[in-house]
Amino acid sequence: MTTPPPGLRARKKQQTRENISNQATRLFLERGFDKVTIADVAEAAQVAKMTVTNYFPRKEDLALDLGGVFVDMLARTVRERTPGESALTALHRAYADAVARRDPVIGFSGPEFARMIADSPALVSRLREFHDDRETALAEALTEETAARPDDLHPRVAAALLGSVHRLLFDETLRRTVAGEPNDEIAAALADHVDTAFGALEPALGSYAVRN
Repeated sequence: MTTPPPGLRARKKQQTRENISNQATRLFLERGFDKVTIADVAEAAQVAKMTVTNYFPRKEDLALDLGGVFVDMLARTVRERTPGESALTALHRAYADAVARRDPVIGFSGPEFARMIADSPALVSRLREFHDDRETALAEALTEETAARPDDLHPRVAAALLGSVHRLLFDETLRRTVAGEPNDEIAAALADHVDTAFGALEPALGSYAVRN
């Protein structure tokens, strides 16, 4: 069945959200994240301050507006893995694909944006929360996918290992981006790093959570 297109109200809400996010990003890049207020964003987007906070309850989420996608991406990949594919294999494949398309969600954000994050303790802290939330979501997905008992540590251990690999690769991408390396150069370097990082988990997780 084809999903019906969103209604006018939904489209207007999405347009408002995108306008607020775009204006906020512009201001953050121009002035620095810590020097921009919610009022500044509201004025630039020509909306009320309450409208901004309705869409983005935390100022950090104005800059990291793909946070929801970031948090959900590992759990979704595991839930959508193909028959015969383990969680590790699915996540390895998905990460390699993300590198190939220079996905901003895994850190291909451009030097200006990357420096904005690195220069703001508030954004660094919020990004750390996203990493933690992503690991929790992955553990929940692995628990469901393996029909594990609530007290079974295996899903949480697997999520911790897989989450650490993703965090390491993200940090490496961010570091290189802040240093001004072009995306193609970063992607070429990451190709080997991705295989090395996921390959190191093969002995422990190679046969874990294989879809029937």
